Amino acid sequence: MAESIVSLQHVEKWYGENHVVKDMNLEIPEGEFITLLGPSGCGKTTTLRMIAGFEDATSGIIMVQGERVEEKEPYQRDVNTVFQNYSLFPHMTVFDNVAYGPMIRKDPKDEIKKRVEEMLELVQMSGYEKRKPDALSGGQKQRVAIARALINNPRVLLLDEPLGALDLKLRKQMQLELKHLQKKLGITFIYVTHDQEEAMTMSDRIAVMHGGNLLQVDTPAQIYNHPNTRFVADFIGESNIFSGKVARVDGDLLYVETPEGAMLTKGSGFAQGDEIFVSIRPEHLQFAQTAPEGFQLPGRVFDQVFIGTLHKTTFRAGSGKEIKASRIDADPSLGDGLERQLFWDPGQSVAIHPTADDKQEAGK
Repeated sequence: MAESIVSLQHVEKWYGENHVVKDMNLEIPEGEFITLLGPSGCGKTTTLRMIAGFEDATSGIIMVQGERVEEKEPYQRDVNTVFQNYSLFPHMTVFDNVAYGPMIRKDPKDEIKKRVEEMLELVQMSGYEKRKPDALSGGQKQRVAIARALINNPRVLLLDEPLGALDLKLRKQMQLELKHLQKKLGITFIYVTHDQEEAMTMSDRIAVMHGGNLLQVDTPAQIYNHPNTRFVADFIGESNIFSGKVARVDGDLLYVETPEGAMLTKGSGFAQGDEIFVSIRPEHLQFAQTAPEGFQLPGRVFDQVFIGTLHKTTFRAGSGKEIKASRIDADPSLGDGLERQLFWDPGQSVAIHPTADDKQEAGK
C-alpha cells in the first residue's frame, strides 16, 4: 500500500455528552478512493469535517502529508471540500465561481483563465462559463463545485454526500464520472455517503461506521463477502442473519443450532457453546426437498417476486423469521405454502462473533 497521505490516530469527538467519533484510527494512502459509509448519525460527516478543519477534534492526531493539522486553518491543510448543497455563489458566473480561489490568491489573470478552462473541460462544462448557478441543473452545479475544488490543486478532495440531491439516473451517471475523474487525476478522494450501492460502485476501500465506531475497513468485495460484524453484514447489501449457539466444532466447520433449525458454517475462534451469528447472502441460499447432513432448516414459501434480472423467493421458518433466496431463473416447482429444506455451502456463509453492542442489544 502507498504511503499514507491522511492519517487519523485515536481521534475522538464529543459534543457535550454525545460521543460522536470514538477512537478513530485510519490510514489513507495517496491516490485512493475511500468512502466513509454508515447510517445518519454514525460520525462519518463529523470525521470528514475534522479532516477539513471545519470541526476540531476533542483529542487525537490528524495528519495530512505527514504533518499534524489539528491547529491549522482549513485553507492551510491542502484539502478541498465538495458539499451536497454545492455552496456556489449565486451572483457569480460559472467562470467566476471556479476562478474564486485563484482570484483570492491574486494569481495572474491569464493563468486563471487557462486553469478555469482546463477545469471546466475536465468536468464537461465547457461553454457554460457565462451562466449563473440558477440557470444550471443539479448535475451541472455539482460539476462546477467539483471544478472549483480541483482548481486549487488539492492533494486530497473531501466529498460530503455530493450526489445526494440528484435524481437516481443522474446520480448513477455521476458516480462513474467521479470514479473516472479520480483515476485520471490520481488524487486522494475521501467520500461520505449512506448509500451502500454508491460506496460499492466507486470505492477502492470502504470504511464502515456505526455509532461513532469504525467497524471495518476493506475492499468492497471483502466487506460484502466477509463482514466482520453483524451490523456490517446487515448494512451492506441483503443478507440472512441467524443468531444461535455453536453445538459442535470440527476443525473450521461449525455445527450451529438456532431457533430456525440446525446449520453449518465455517469460522475460527469459536468453541462449543459460544454465541454466534451466521450470515448467508440470498444468492448463496439453496433449497431442496432434502437437505445435506448438518442442516435441518425447513422453510415455507411465503412470497415470490421478479425484480429486474432476479427472481426472489421469501421463505418463512417455523420461528416466523423470513429467509430470502434469489435466483436468475425462476423455479416453476415452487408454489406458495410449499415447504423446502434450506441449506448452503458452509464456505459461502460467514461466522460472526457477537460484539459487546450486540450483547447489550440482546439484553434489552
